[in-house]
Amino acid sequence: MKVLFLVRDLAVGGSQRQLAVLASGLARHGHDVAVAVLYTGGALEGLLGDSGVRLLSIGKSSRWHVVAPLVRLRGLFLSERPDLIYAFLPMQTTLAALLLPAGLQTQLVFGLRAGGMQLRHYDALNALTYRSEAWLSRRADLIIANARAVRADAIARGLPADRIAVVPNGIDTDLMRPDAAAGRALRHTWGLSDETFVIGCVARLDPMKDHANFLNAAARLAREDSSVRFVCVGHGPAAYRDELMRLATSLGLAGRVLWTGEVADMKGAYNAFDVATLASAFGEGFPNVVGEAMACGIPVAATDVGDVRSIAGASGEVVPPKNPDLLCAAWRSLRQRLVHDPGLHENVRSAIVADYGIAAMVRRSEDILTQLTTGRPAQQIAREFG
Repeated sequence: MKVLFLVRDLAVGGSQRQLAVLASGLARHGHDVAVAVLYTGGALEGLLGDSGVRLLSIGKSSRWHVVAPLVRLRGLFLSERPDLIYAFLPMQTTLAALLLPAGLQTQLVFGLRAGGMQLRHYDALNALTYRSEAWLSRRADLIIANARAVRADAIARGLPADRIAVVPNGIDTDLMRPDAAAGRALRHTWGLSDETFVIGCVARLDPMKDHANFLNAAARLAREDSSVRFVCVGHGPAAYRDELMRLATSLGLAGRVLWTGEVADMKGAYNAFDVATLASAFGEGFPNVVGEAMACGIPVAATDVGDVRSIAGASGEVVPPKNPDLLCAAWRSLRQRLVHDPGLHENVRSAIVADYGIAAMVRRSEDILTQLTTGRPAQQIAREFG
């Protein structure tokens, strides 16, 4: 196959990481693969490595730099003439649907990565592209969701149910693995001792991630045990970060919450935690951070969003969103389980290795895309891989 992926950038993010890993995997299987990015310079471009994937820039310089990049993108479709275009996220699915020339024998695939978005938290452009994805979905030859919850949400939004397949994310279990030394080293960098009980949250600073829920639960646990520390890994707008830091201070968490920004060594970050947490309120499909933490053997307390319940399974604790009392209770439960179940770390990792490795994600994607390009009806593919 000749495959052209389309994504905004390859900055640090779950969707970007999955795209880069999939593109590299397909290229190593002998396919002609290119990734077109609106903005270059993303930290995850290095994941393409020596796989043979071609990185193509549309040359967008700002949000309002529009006309010339759109002309270049349409020209790229014409010059590349791929067997299929696989666009990730609403802005790119919208652009691909609008700009793909009708005369090309190119299949269009929409990649859906989130479900249950609450648009009131975002600006007009983001809301418009989320809605336009549904309006333009009839132009897609196939739609691939990364979780069954995302598929269900897409159907509710009006996307065609008979053309939606599901490919769960893949976790690099060779990279993400238990590494106590890396965890200790990062703890020391953060000024935390080996004995400190650490609860970590890896998430960009965004309303969907609901750091307020995390902080309110942290305040409850901190009142019971002042020695516990909380770590927030991720970046976001400065104004929103300041708002969250003010909330932490108002809750009595000054000095107890560490805001690290982005961390280059994510394996070390997960291994520095005793418990990892996803506190999201909405918008999740297959949260990579849950699978990555578990691959490192770290138990997870998470809100019941997307496919979290099926990923975390019996080895984790899953609670309703926006309920800090229950999130705090989940942390207490995992702390007790860590004391009384010495095999918990191994069981947590085994659950991810068995079901969510990268090789399985690449094989499933390759099978679906190959069938589409060789003429199998999308409805049959969706039934088989729904």
